[in-house]
Amino acid sequence: MGNFSLFLLATLVSQAATVSEYELLKRFPPLLLQGIGAGGRPDGEGLVGANRGHWYEAGMQRGGMWTLIAAAVKNDRAAADDAWRAVGATFARQLDDGGFASNPTPDATRPPDLAGRAQTAFFFLQELAHALLVLRESPLAPHFTGRIAALEPKLRRAAAFASADFDTLIRNNRKAANRILIAAKAFAFCGVLLDDEPLRTAARRLIGVALEQRDPATGAFLENGGLDSSYNAVSLLFAEVILLHFPHAELAAALPAAMKWQGTRIQSTGEVSAEGNSRTGVSKETYLGHPKNVNYSEVALALAFLGLAYDEPETFALADRVFAFGHRPRR
Repeated sequence: MGNFSLFLLATLVSQAATVSEYELLKRFPPLLLQGIGAGGRPDGEGLVGANRGHWYEAGMQRGGMWTLIAAAVKNDRAAADDAWRAVGATFARQLDDGGFASNPTPDATRPPDLAGRAQTAFFFLQELAHALLVLRESPLAPHFTGRIAALEPKLRRAAAFASADFDTLIRNNRKAANRILIAAKAFAFCGVLLDDEPLRTAARRLIGVALEQRDPATGAFLENGGLDSSYNAVSLLFAEVILLHFPHAELAAALPAAMKWQGTRIQSTGEVSAEGNSRTGVSKETYLGHPKNVNYSEVALALAFLGLAYDEPETFALADRVFAFGHRPRR
């Protein structure tokens, strides 16, 4: 990977003013985009991931939004229409308060509370709003104009619900920089889509909170007070995408150091070392009954966006190797 200079990284910010994300994504490694997009195809009921067969929560639908993005990049109307069913299935479960129906997950110890419902709402909204922004930049924009316009009042209600108890959101997630940046992306992109300044202000505040959660020695983003090779990459990914639509000088300035540390954890084979991680790959946490491991898809995406900033084929190749390593057949 490159030398992580601020000048080169700043191209992510400058590109936002001159080149659409849609145009940038057209330069993505094709196999990576295909792999990321395939993982969120909705079933016959429009459900994605662990929601298939039993609705748990809105956040689990977010994988379908990358399927929608991939279809837009390929200008595949049929695939985009199919992926849109995940949007409809989610909003079919929107409640009167603007949030979404939530049911206990298999590893839950109690029913979802208001804060938990807000969290799963912003997990979904960040990727939905991202997909809508890419759709609006793509040749499929006219095909989706009416649907996006009809969705906006529902989107506004959902964003208002997710951001209503802002202090609790920060208190519950402060030690997880990735979740703070996920919420920042949700409010920033909804703010852009809806031209809503309070949402944009909320996003800036959250970015400030995330920037406080960095390791003084390395500059990497902290998770539960420690370094984590998976969640640092997730934080990098969300920061990179935020900057494409929502310029923020302090966030851009923070990324080179975090990227440099991330590079020390990635082997040439594509394997991401989990040694010493604070959360993933070391049997410290579980999700849906399984140990939390390195999220190879999002590490690969973080590298791919870095490749766009540096225009480095070798970084794209490493992104492909990371994705392939994480999705290799298990014996």
